[in-house]
Amino acid sequence: MTLIDTDTDTGLPPLDFSVSRNLNAASAAAREEVLANPGFGTRFTDHMIDICWSVTGGWHRPRVQPYGPLALDPAAAVLHYGQEIFEGIKAYRHADGSIHTFRPDQNGRRLQRSARRLALPELPVPYFIQSLRELIAVDGDWVPSGTDQSLYLRPFMFAKEAFLGVRPAHKVGYYVIASPAGAYFKGGVQPVSIWLSEDYARAGKGGTGAAKTGGNYAASLLPQSEAYENECDQVVFLDADGNVEELGGMNVVFVRKDGTLVTPQSPSILEGITRDSILQLARDRGHRVEGRAVSLAEWRDGVASGDIVEVFACGTAAVVTPIGTLKGRDFLDEQPSGSLALSLREELTDIQYGRREDVHGWLTRLDA
Repeated sequence: MTLIDTDTDTGLPPLDFSVSRNLNAASAAAREEVLANPGFGTRFTDHMIDICWSVTGGWHRPRVQPYGPLALDPAAAVLHYGQEIFEGIKAYRHADGSIHTFRPDQNGRRLQRSARRLALPELPVPYFIQSLRELIAVDGDWVPSGTDQSLYLRPFMFAKEAFLGVRPAHKVGYYVIASPAGAYFKGGVQPVSIWLSEDYARAGKGGTGAAKTGGNYAASLLPQSEAYENECDQVVFLDADGNVEELGGMNVVFVRKDGTLVTPQSPSILEGITRDSILQLARDRGHRVEGRAVSLAEWRDGVASGDIVEVFACGTAAVVTPIGTLKGRDFLDEQPSGSLALSLREELTDIQYGRREDVHGWLTRLDA
């Protein structure tokens, strides 16, 4: 099963952020026009977070500054060797107007694990959470209040040292930008069609599959294009042994007829925080949960025999979406439909938006 660190950095004083206000910030009217139909990832808030790191100075010069282009030396290490990681997390406006985020300590821990794999410095979790709060302090008005809307926060880190030698960079930048996000599904959640990638792999044994790094997503773009060409919404990858790994940006869960939830587990799968939360909610209901290798044959045979009664994908953007079809070069398997995925999705989003009690203490308020 997904193993997420629970220990936290302790004894660290908060960072002292300087704040430079954006003199060209969007007017209230312009902002409301964007929030009326935010889409995803095309419009950005007025400010950003910028924290420097160096071998000699550690984490320093934390600041909130106007959103805008970054100045990079052409020899910046990230441009040549891809030393880069990121996270994705949302801020939700509750009915009382307060702003909360979901399990940010786990995103901070995952960013640390990604940093470790990419030989980048590990940002302390308290600094990670503080960076979200500092951005919300100046851009909280950008958090929308519409149904299933949120403010998508994108923390990222990259090697900015100007150096062409192959070694871990001595200078790194950590940033947070934010983009208002509309409902992922317009008109309600719809099942997605999945293309089986047989020519391409997402990651290999000992590689960077468990890290949230741009190269993994870049490697998924060509097979994702192949999925579109075959009239499918998403692509699913297998490992070298023919076991199911994950979609281009979501984890997979199978529901068996005895109520057991089974999810692929391997060192090359990104540890999904949404998946971990969904599986915990399933346990709370009395469902058994298994994390193990799942072969393509087990998936297809299980659907054919009726042993698998539901298949769904989960991730930060879509939360949970049923899988309706699995398509390969010489087959098209209709997937069974059920009610568990959407029920768990409703429960999770109710917690995130403050409509249901947060019994696990997953929410963190950002505007107080």
